[in-house]
Amino acid sequence: MLDLTPELFSREVQDIADAMGEGFIEAILYKCEEYQIEPEFASSLLSKSIIDKLHNEGIDLNLLPKTAQLPI
Repeated sequence: MLDLTPELFSREVQDIADAMGEGFIEAILYKCEEYQIEPEFASSLLSKSIIDKLHNEGIDLNLLPKTAQLPI
């Protein structure tokens, strides 16, 4: 396995998500297939910003519960 760093993996996931116009879920699974790694392992390679975007995507797709927000 090549020297896969969190910075490299996160950058590649971001690039794929932007290029494909899909979401982060698809981009992460695509990179997991490419590197032949399990998604559970990939979670340790994701940056905080990717995790936040992934969380928001999960909420938008109704995969995660919406959190209460105070009106501003």
